[in-house]
Amino acid sequence: MLECTPALLKTFEALKEVPDDQLQWLIDRSDCREIPDGEKLFEPGKSIDFTNFIIGGRLRMYFYLGGVKREVGDSEPGDITGYLPYSRGKVSTGFGVAVGNLQIMTFPKSKMRELIKEHFELTRALVHVMTNRVREFTAIQQQNEKMMALGKLSAGLAHELNNPASAIVRDSESLLKHLQMEPDTFKSVIAIRMDPEQVDAVTKEVFRIMSNYEEPQLSLRERTAREDELTDLLDELEVENGMDVAENFVEFGFTPEDVRSFKTHIPAEYLSPVFNWINTALVTEKMVQDIREASKRIAELVVSVKTFTHMDRGQDKQYSDIHTGIKNTFTMLGYRVKKQGIKIVKELDMGLPPVKILIGELNQVWTNLIDNAIDALEGVPDATLTIKTQKDREFAKVSIIDNGPGIPEEIVSRIFEPFFTTKDIGKGTGMGLEMVHRIVVDQHRGSIKVNSEPGHTEFVVCIPING
Repeated sequence: MLECTPALLKTFEALKEVPDDQLQWLIDRSDCREIPDGEKLFEPGKSIDFTNFIIGGRLRMYFYLGGVKREVGDSEPGDITGYLPYSRGKVSTGFGVAVGNLQIMTFPKSKMRELIKEHFELTRALVHVMTNRVREFTAIQQQNEKMMALGKLSAGLAHELNNPASAIVRDSESLLKHLQMEPDTFKSVIAIRMDPEQVDAVTKEVFRIMSNYEEPQLSLRERTAREDELTDLLDELEVENGMDVAENFVEFGFTPEDVRSFKTHIPAEYLSPVFNWINTALVTEKMVQDIREASKRIAELVVSVKTFTHMDRGQDKQYSDIHTGIKNTFTMLGYRVKKQGIKIVKELDMGLPPVKILIGELNQVWTNLIDNAIDALEGVPDATLTIKTQKDREFAKVSIIDNGPGIPEEIVSRIFEPFFTTKDIGKGTGMGLEMVHRIVVDQHRGSIKVNSEPGHTEFVVCIPING
């Protein structure tokens, strides 16, 4: 039988200054017991009804985040867990399981009011435990929130990088095969006998078309009709591979008039090799352009990541275009936007002056608010996310609006509280909006407000332009 005494409780660092008579009062109203290995002391959703004093063994605490088990740590002899004075926690958010033979003393929550009223030193000791616990847990939750955000950004970035990277590999391989076929084309071209004036006219026309290349925006029906028209014309001119040539010519904006213009400079017997040579040049040009655009996209993504994380700067406030951070946030979250088919509306005041901000921190604000809006738009028909920026006296005003289901009226006033979340277990830690509030209000002396009703939720962030 486990026996609890004031001397035993004085081995607890938090209780060593508490008078013996108060510790005895605590013991007389508590239950000293043993819990076998593997048995749960608490679990998510269950009411927190006791203060637990760990005497022997260990209490392992963990929760599930995104379906993955995350251990918070072990409470060992001398630790105090559970309900504490002035705590607002009502239900457990994680699991507590006995490791080995867990020996604990449990004090009922129903006696806490009497404890606070009658025993000052004991109350002060337990409040100190609570403030330390909140500080430690807040740090853990903030880290989890950042890791969750980083995971989403990483997944989106990996997808965004994969597309241009795959395009470079694909086009490089195609270009290599294409160049390996060049000798056959070269044989037919080398046999051509044309006047220098004719050659100049043909090459001038080719470079004119290539330099003005812009793929025409055609519907499938329009593209098919134009390809058929060009194919018929090339067949009439006895050009080999007429269908393939026509397909590429249409992509570069060739018209039947262009083909006829070429024909006036090319002897009839050389029409086929010349048009096939032009086609080869166009295909090569298109592949090189695709590789260049894909490489440029990767470079832009790298710049966005670098700017988003603000890797090259210190932690002081600096004047910056607030639109840069918003743009880079959309780059990071672009995959989720496209995946859900969300329409983005931007109403940006490009005349807004540079704002004195902590760039990296404020990017966390845009990430949390936009990410939350994307979550709210899941499954919403005609999902629309609107970003507005404007100058409001000495403030830069940014509004993030979604047409999701809205935030219930009864919880709007609580959304900036630490650990409060409306998301399912494992999908949120309740620290995202608390972090947003802290960065905007405490670090930037700004303000953040929310207006919400079904079909319209608007977060309004105001940041002083001059810090």
